[in-house]
Amino acid sequence: MTRTSLRSALGLLLVAGVALSAAGCGDDDEKSASGGKVTITVNGLPPATEAANHQRFLDNVAEFERLNPDIDIDAREGKMDPQTFSAKLAGGQLEDVFYVYFTDPANLIAKRQVADISTYAKDFPVVDQVKPDLRKVFSGADGKLYGLPYKNYSSGLLYSRPLFTRAGLDPDNPPKTWADVRVAAKKIAALGNGTVGYGEYSKSNTGGWHFTTELYSVGGDVAVHDGGTWKAAFNSDQGRQVLNQLKEMRWTDDSMGARQSLEWADLLQLMGSGKLGMYVAPADNIPTIVNQYKGNFADYGLGPIPDGKGTLGGGEGYMFNAKATPEKIRAGLKWLTFWFTSAERFEAENKWAAENKLPVGIPEPQIFTGEAAATQAAADKKYANVPQKNYAPFVAAMDSIPVKFEPPNAQQVYAVLDVAMLKVLTDRDANVDQLLADAEKQVNTILAGVK
Repeated sequence: MTRTSLRSALGLLLVAGVALSAAGCGDDDEKSASGGKVTITVNGLPPATEAANHQRFLDNVAEFERLNPDIDIDAREGKMDPQTFSAKLAGGQLEDVFYVYFTDPANLIAKRQVADISTYAKDFPVVDQVKPDLRKVFSGADGKLYGLPYKNYSSGLLYSRPLFTRAGLDPDNPPKTWADVRVAAKKIAALGNGTVGYGEYSKSNTGGWHFTTELYSVGGDVAVHDGGTWKAAFNSDQGRQVLNQLKEMRWTDDSMGARQSLEWADLLQLMGSGKLGMYVAPADNIPTIVNQYKGNFADYGLGPIPDGKGTLGGGEGYMFNAKATPEKIRAGLKWLTFWFTSAERFEAENKWAAENKLPVGIPEPQIFTGEAAATQAAADKKYANVPQKNYAPFVAAMDSIPVKFEPPNAQQVYAVLDVAMLKVLTDRDANVDQLLADAEKQVNTILAGVK
């Protein structure tokens, strides 16, 4: 299945698996008297309202338990919630294995709220095939490993193939630079009838998220670690380039539409309606547009991020409760190994996804190298049910574009940067230099306590 859908369904497996590994917290530390079993708790079980995914998760847990009768998985709904995490930890209610975003591990490791799994991971060779930059996300300054990724993404340029064709553009050759984007957006907007050439966010932290992606694409940074502290780095030539181009496209070219102050769902809905030419997005937006906004897989292409000096990536994974026992950690790693080294497992999940009309073949960066990556790629190719040609430009460039992750305290930083994005899109007289200077002061305050 596509890296997105596949990981959704498979990620659940990981949840279970990781749960096994992390499972070592609470009074379940010792094997129960009934058969010497290890029981671990893990979150990430899809809610019952998502009937197919909920049942698939439970079916996979049951299969693993049949093959490993000494391990029981207690799967629970819910994921990482920063608002309740500390209380659950203090009250002994935190699952043995729990879901995190890539922005969570550094803080949890620094606070010693997660278990070191380094010693146990050595017994599972496939862990060494996780890409080094992703292992680093789950590693501490001491070099020890505290968790594992199960899904990641990187952003590219999502575009409407029908609008490209109508505007005289080649749908198999999307814009490679931001200058190309500007030219293409003007041609698409010239189609009229409310057609928007290029869409942009500026609300609910999505504007700051997109600013970060576009800044990375031209070689800039949002924040840098300097002298033991983090400092804002976007008040730069690259930061001015991003905002000035958006300002010119909005007011000089009139290629971005009059409606602004857009947030996440707005651009997906506009793309689904056939009225949007392009916007920056990860591949997982495509099935959402199709399923929620009546789009068609054949209509959407994905190209690399323009200019390609970098792109924003992120993802999800699982970490282990600091109280996890060796037995629970080993059980969890056994589950993960069961999943990632089994060609039959990949094929089974892709087959299930295809049979349940879930997309298989949406491009997403591999989390593995070597044999594990090849195994998964082969299974994805076998069951692909979405137009691979449409994503060929993105796939061809994916390994050559550096993936950079979110800055510390990302959501707070994004909220500040929303202001600058909104201003240039709603005020033709916006002062880009002043907007960046004001944002820099606020972000430096946000980053002051980050080490």
